Amino acid sequence: MNLEPVIGLEIHVQLNTKSKMFCSCSAHASAHDAPNVNVCAICLGHPGTLPVANGEAIRRAVLFGLAIGADVPAHSKFDRKHYFYPDLPKGYQISQYDQPIVRGGRIEGVAITRAHLEEDSAKNIHAGDASLVDFNRASTPLLEIVTEPDLRSPEEAKTFLQELQLLVRTLGISDADMEKGQMRCDANISLREVDGNGNYVGLQYHPKTEVKNINSFRNVERALKFEIDRQTKMWEAGSPPSITTTRGWNGDTMKTVEQRTKEAEADYRYFPEPDIPSLDLSDLLEELRGRVPELPATKRARFMEEYGFNAADARALVADPALAEFAEQVVSELGGWMESQVNITPEDLPAAQKKFVRLVGNWIINKLAGALNERGGDLRTMKVTAENFAELIGLIGSNQVTQATALKILTQMLESGGDPTHIMEDAKLGKMEDTEALAEVVDRVLANFPQDVERYKAGEVQLIKFFLGMIMKETDGQADPGAAKNILASKLQ
Repeated sequence: MNLEPVIGLEIHVQLNTKSKMFCSCSAHASAHDAPNVNVCAICLGHPGTLPVANGEAIRRAVLFGLAIGADVPAHSKFDRKHYFYPDLPKGYQISQYDQPIVRGGRIEGVAITRAHLEEDSAKNIHAGDASLVDFNRASTPLLEIVTEPDLRSPEEAKTFLQELQLLVRTLGISDADMEKGQMRCDANISLREVDGNGNYVGLQYHPKTEVKNINSFRNVERALKFEIDRQTKMWEAGSPPSITTTRGWNGDTMKTVEQRTKEAEADYRYFPEPDIPSLDLSDLLEELRGRVPELPATKRARFMEEYGFNAADARALVADPALAEFAEQVVSELGGWMESQVNITPEDLPAAQKKFVRLVGNWIINKLAGALNERGGDLRTMKVTAENFAELIGLIGSNQVTQATALKILTQMLESGGDPTHIMEDAKLGKMEDTEALAEVVDRVLANFPQDVERYKAGEVQLIKFFLGMIMKETDGQADPGAAKNILASKLQ
């Protein structure tokens, strides 16, 4: 039996507005705040209170719709979605039903069914035999994004969520930190039988299982893999899922646990929210059409085509908007540096540019980002300027410093913000040019390890790396690796 997963996602993205969706309370309650202090009569659902829609949340939702090429209607409205649960003080949630603010669109090939605005619920806290409710989060603005069942594997679902996170961060509408609950995912999954040609056998869609309480990309992948295994066993036993159910993901046991049968639309008894006028989005649409920034997929393609970054480096750089901006500034500054170098001829320029851009990607992604992580630093506030970093790349690419000494120079740049050439000259970190002195270092290293020399001559040629390492250590990383290797090979023969 050949079974194919059918996966759709429902993602709640917390919009980064200052106030809540329908009141003036702060939408940024800290995890350290005391429970139930960031509340008012409106978000507590007191009788007689009137909600007012948050204009900035509406603006962010419209911008999202335009960015994904969706149909954003000129008119939309809010509705009441009824269900009874302790975290919902009014007994209903203000959401959107038949006139959502976004219809359609695509993100990296995955079709979007809709995206609508709604208010978040409060937070349930279970302590022993007691269940407590903290209303600080109640009525925080959410954009719920629903995909078509276009995903076919847990890996695809994880990749899509990462792309969505990058998209909303690029748009500036949400921080989308899953660990902080700013982006939460419910995954819908079913299996269907397909033949050898990939055509489904029998029903196209079977009753789905909705998996809730997933708070990380890794757990989305794990939960879907568990469900595929669980449902596959049911199919093989001749009893595939026959009703739509809701299950919760338990990160401790790495299993899903059945919670309830899934409600149908009729169970929610939707009707238009009488206290909020319908939305006229005509002027807002006109205003925002030209304000959609360059999107991640477009930027990745431009980084490869315009600058020459490889696909992996382009993806890594664009994954952080600050990193991407810094990389563009460095490449721009590097162009000026290369033009000033008399030893780079016009004929050699294309090959040199490719080499230098490769260095830019590697040094920003691995060396600079790694050094900042070790120090707890931030790219946005560091002392290293794009101009100085470009100069460092130039020193490396033109073989004026080795990779090892370049790391030492970068360390000092992060501490002082100094010019790399000045640091190199003051600390005498330039590449070792004296071949006679280098030959003496090679002789000294070989004399210190006579047994290893004999092993090398007996056929253990991989020891050349060991000798090179010792030479670099002796010269504080200033030896030219190529020159050192040539001298080594000559002397070992």
